[in-house]
Amino acid sequence: MAAVAFGIFDHVDRSDEPIGVLYEQRLKLVEAAEAAGFRTYHVAEHHATRLGMAPSPGIFLAAVAQRTRRIRFGPLVYLLPLYTPLRLIEEIAMLDQMSGGRLELGVGRGISPYELAYCGVDFLEAPAMYAEALEVILAGLRGGRLTHRGRYYRYLDVPIELTPVQRPHPPLWQGVTSPEGAATAAARGVNIVGTAPNARMKEVVDRYFEAVAIQPGGSAPMVGIQRHVFVAETDAEAIAVARVAYKSWYDSLVSLWRQFNTVPVRFAESLEGALAIDAAIVGSPATVRAEVERHLAATGCNYFVGRFIYGNLGFEQASRSLALWNSEVMSKLVHAEGGDRPQRLARANPARAPR
Repeated sequence: MAAVAFGIFDHVDRSDEPIGVLYEQRLKLVEAAEAAGFRTYHVAEHHATRLGMAPSPGIFLAAVAQRTRRIRFGPLVYLLPLYTPLRLIEEIAMLDQMSGGRLELGVGRGISPYELAYCGVDFLEAPAMYAEALEVILAGLRGGRLTHRGRYYRYLDVPIELTPVQRPHPPLWQGVTSPEGAATAAARGVNIVGTAPNARMKEVVDRYFEAVAIQPGGSAPMVGIQRHVFVAETDAEAIAVARVAYKSWYDSLVSLWRQFNTVPVRFAESLEGALAIDAAIVGSPATVRAEVERHLAATGCNYFVGRFIYGNLGFEQASRSLALWNSEVMSKLVHAEGGDRPQRLARANPARAPR
């Protein structure tokens, strides 16, 4: 198997414990992920729903920065139309400085028209707002003085006194669902993560590597798949627990959509449906390991991002699942890579093949 890195994605969705307990449990989960060797912890941003108890991801990630020393972290994604770019420039720089340069900068426009509307943003305006905000943010992170005259934002000779450790800015990430989106991200040097079924993700990955341009000496981009994961001693136990937790997560996901008599069709409403469309990997360690290998081989991704705690999955259940993953799945997958590092890197990204 080609060289692969591993990450965690977390909605920080609400279950039954008090909110303060939820935050502490999530921080312990990140500490465990760091100890196990995960590369990155990604956190979502959602509003007006139980799906996201970290609606200000920067605040939560500041705590992550202080509780960890090695693992990288970041929003996946900041919803740029909901921010004043100048303030977000400063927040990004603060997080990168507080963590010693470990921030990964995920950006997006938001997928829920209802969440944006509650915040006073027209869903149809969001793509243009996103594009302009990102232009301003990347310019501001370079430091110096910021001048921008646009449709949505206007800054005149603003002194930028706070800059990130990583120059010119932390690595960029975005969610991608189509080959066209992958090509656009690749041309801009943006790392991507997708949730599409394996066959669709293969198209996304192929298009990404066709379009990506890597500078000499540059690092390979991260091209990831994201899946719900639950590991238990047996397949039957894992399915029984994950089925209930997934339904709880899905109900939170679609809660606002249901209030307006609609539903997003891209998400499976049951665990069985999620398994059928490659959105979940659930079972014993052997089953999960084989499935992860299948998903990576089928897509060509070099980054696997698991959702290890979701819905009403208890912290102890999630911790046990993560421990089994660490000892019986991830460690064996990493060990199975073997071989020469340049050759493994070339397989993960054909554009980096040694010459």
